[in-house]
Amino acid sequence: MQKSRIFLALATCAGLVACGDTTGEQAILGGGAGAVGAAVLNADPLFGAAVGAAGNVLYCKTQNTCN
Repeated sequence: MQKSRIFLALATCAGLVACGDTTGEQAILGGGAGAVGAAVLNADPLFGAAVGAAGNVLYCKTQNTCN
């Protein structure tokens, strides 16, 4: 059980660094990854989605590797 949680958490982290072409896509990708990550960790998925969306948009806007 623990290994599957770790795998899902790592997959979620990989999803957070996926940038979309627009700010909306970036927010959706980050929000989805954050919600899944929160569900894996038995946390609030809405809070996870909000943090994931904000984190991905911030990451994508500050790095030169994203649009």
